[in-house]
Formats: sequence, C-alpha cells, structure tokens
Amino acid sequence: MRVIVFGATGRTGRQVVAQALERGHDVTAFVRNPAKLGLSHQRLSVARGNVMDAASVEAAMPGHDAALVALGHRRYLGPSHVLSHGTQNIVDAMKTHFVRRLVCETSLGVGDSFGRLGLYFTLFVIPVILPFYWYDKGRQESVVRGSSLDWVIVRPGQLTNGRKRGQYRHGPKVGNYLWSVSISRADVADFMLNQLGETPYLRTAVNICY
Repeated sequence: MRVIVFGATGRTGRQVVAQALERGHDVTAFVRNPAKLGLSHQRLSVARGNVMDAASVEAAMPGHDAALVALGHRRYLGPSHVLSHGTQNIVDAMKTHFVRRLVCETSLGVGDSFGRLGLYFTLFVIPVILPFYWYDKGRQESVVRGSSLDWVIVRPGQLTNGRKRGQYRHGPKVGNYLWSVSISRADVADFMLNQLGETPYLRTAVNICY
C-alpha cells in the first residue's frame, strides 16, 4: 500500500512513518522541513509542504491509497485552526484524487469521550492549559466525520515515548473518568496502521490506552 503521512516530523508521526516502512508500505512523508524527518529508506519519499496550504497538500496526494494524520503544534495560548483547517485541506485533496482511507489521530477527551482522560486532564489541563487546542481537536473530528471518506478517528490517552508493546485496550468506552490513562506513541502508530486494512472501527472514533 502507498500511504502519505501528515505530521511526519512529530513524535507520533515519525513512529507512523518508521513502522509503515517496517510493514512494507511505500511511504510519503509530508513535511515543512525535510531535515527534521531524520529518516531515509528506499521506499520513503518526502513531499515538502504545509497543511495550511491547500495547493501543496493537493500536489502531494495523487497516487496514494491512504492518508494517516498525526498533526500537532504548540500554539496553546490562543485560538488556532491548524488541526481543523489542515485536516480540511487533506480531506479535500483526498476527495479530489479519490483516496478513500483516512486514519486521523485526535485524543481521548474529545467529543463523546469527554472525561475519559481522567480528572486531572478533565478539570485542569484541558480547560486551563489547552482549551483552544481542544476546541480545534473537536473541529478536526467534525471535519473528518463530515467527509464521505472511509475514515477512522483514533483517540489515544496521554502520550508517552515508551516502547511498542503491541498490547493495549481499544474501543468506544476505553478510558477512565478518575485517573489519567496513557499509551506510547509507538503503540498509537501500531494501531493507526492496523486501521488501513479491514477494521471494525470504520467511520467511528475509537479510544486507545493501556
């Protein structure tokens, strides 16, 4: 399968790229700065662009079978539309070039998973530190849900840099209302790549954590 990864220089995105190559996929990493990718492989191509620039997204899309979205940023202190607008540009390009499968990472605590990231995040981190970021994650999910694509939204718990275990819980009711739950970025990437084939989570949002 030929896949394109958006957010490829982020900590989850790098895992998605590396594991996709390990699985034998042909991978395009869509990046603003190729020097930050730090990976090279005979089946890896690099497309330089910005998700906020619709033309560069559309130029990179033709010929792919699926898109994996692991967008993120550190603009926490004011309104931002990077996640939602960037994802809208991706969705539009996929429709134009008939790319059907979309796997998009958001987070536990978004949408109908509200509260499942634990009390610390629900009562303090999200409303006090990350409200604008969370608003945009909600808009991002709305963009995906409103598309006609074959999509899966992946909602991980608190992300860590731990090793890939290959064992984790996933489903619509996964998470905890009291204490924080976590999962490594490596296992998030593993689960996202599993959604490229047959999956019971087609056109649903699925929670994932240990």
